Amino acid sequence: MSGSDAILARLMALHPKIIDLSLDRMHRILSALGNPQDRLPPVVHIAGTNGKGSTLAMIRAGLEARGERVHAYTSPHLARFHERIRLAGDLVGEDALSALLDECETANGGRPITFFEITTAAAFLAFSRVPADHALLEVGLGGRLDATNVVTPKLSVITPVSIDHQQYLGDTLPEIAGEKAGILKRGVHCIVGPQDDAALEVIEARAARLGAPLLAHGQHWHVTTERGRLVFQDDTGLLDLALPVLPGAHQVTNAGIALAALRQLGADDATCQAALRDAIWPARMQRLTRGPVVDAAPAAEIYLDGGHNPAAGIAIAATLGALPRRPTHLVCGMLATKDVEGFLRPLAGHAISLTAVPIPGEANTLSAAETAAAAARVSLPALTADTARDAVRLIAAHSPQARILICGSLYLAGRILQENG
Repeated sequence: MSGSDAILARLMALHPKIIDLSLDRMHRILSALGNPQDRLPPVVHIAGTNGKGSTLAMIRAGLEARGERVHAYTSPHLARFHERIRLAGDLVGEDALSALLDECETANGGRPITFFEITTAAAFLAFSRVPADHALLEVGLGGRLDATNVVTPKLSVITPVSIDHQQYLGDTLPEIAGEKAGILKRGVHCIVGPQDDAALEVIEARAARLGAPLLAHGQHWHVTTERGRLVFQDDTGLLDLALPVLPGAHQVTNAGIALAALRQLGADDATCQAALRDAIWPARMQRLTRGPVVDAAPAAEIYLDGGHNPAAGIAIAATLGALPRRPTHLVCGMLATKDVEGFLRPLAGHAISLTAVPIPGEANTLSAAETAAAAARVSLPALTADTARDAVRLIAAHSPQARILICGSLYLAGRILQENG
C-alpha cells in the first residue's frame, strides 16, 4: 500500500456516511487551509447527470491545444485515485498527493468530514499552488450542496439532466434539475446542454433570479451531424468539424456543449477541432485491445463502458446500433442504488445475452443473481459468472467472434482497467 493509499483509507473513516450533502464541513476545512478555493485559476464548473466527464475532457483538450496549462478535477477514479487531480496537464504525483492529503488530514483534526469533501479540499489546495490558465471542476453529485460548489467560476456548464441518485437529489426531474442548477452564480454565464422542458424551466427560473446569462442548446447554439461531419452554430458563426474521437452518437451532444463553452472562452476554430480530435476519456465505449480480459476472448471485439443509468443505457444502445452487425453479448455488474431495469431495457434489443457479475470490493454491489433477474424482466436472456473475465471466457466458448460489452458501473470499469493493465 502506497503512502497516499494509507491516508485515503484513514480519510474514508472520518464520516459514517459516504455521501452527506452539506457545505458546512467544506467551508470549515477550507477556512483551516487558508481558503485555497479563492486562489484558483479561472474555473469552469460542470454539473449534469450524463456527459460531464466527456465534456470536460473535450474542453481540456481544446484549451491545452492552444497552449494553456489546465487543472482538472474529476470523479470517481477508475484505477487510481491520482486520476482525480490533474495539475497543469499531469496527474498528481504520489509524493505530492501524500503531502496534500496529510496536510488536509491535519487541518481537519479528526472531525467528521466525507471522503469526497476532504479530497476535494486537497485538490483545491493543489490547484491554488500550481500556476495554470484554467481549472476545470466536475461536480461530484448534484450541484447545490456538492463539495465543489464553493467557487465563483468564470463559466458554468450543465450537461443533460436525467433521473439518477434519487435518494440524494429528489424523485422528479424538476427536483434534480434544481439541485444541478445550484451551481449557477450571479452574473456568471452558463452553457446548458439539451434538456427536457421540465428541467430547462427550473434552470431558466433560477438563472433569471440570479441574473446568470444562459447559453442554451436549441436557443443560442445548435449541433448536428451532416454527411459524416459535426456542424455547430452559435452567434459567432458556423463550425464544420470532424466528428469527435470519443465514440457514440451521444458524444455529438457533449461535443456541442464543449464547443459552446470553448467559444465563450474565446476559442478559435483550430482549438475547437482539437477539442474533438484529442480528447481522451476512458471507459466510454472504450475498445479493449490487450490484457488478460482480451486474452480470455482473443477473437472477440471487447468494449468497456461505465454508464449506469437509463439515459446512459439509451446512449449505449444507440452506439451499438450504429456499429456493424455482430452478435453482441453484455457482461454487466451494477450497484444496488441504480435503476437496473431502466439501464438494461434500451440495451435488450441490441444484445443476445447478458452475463451478470458482482462488482469486486463494492459493498453496494448487486449480486450476479439480482442483476440477472433484472435482465430477465426486460426479456434479456441472462446467466451469471463470478468475475467479468470468467464471463468473457464463457461467452467466447460458444461465440468466439462475438462483440462483448462490459458495462453497468464505473466501479466495475475501474476494476477491469486495473486488472487489464
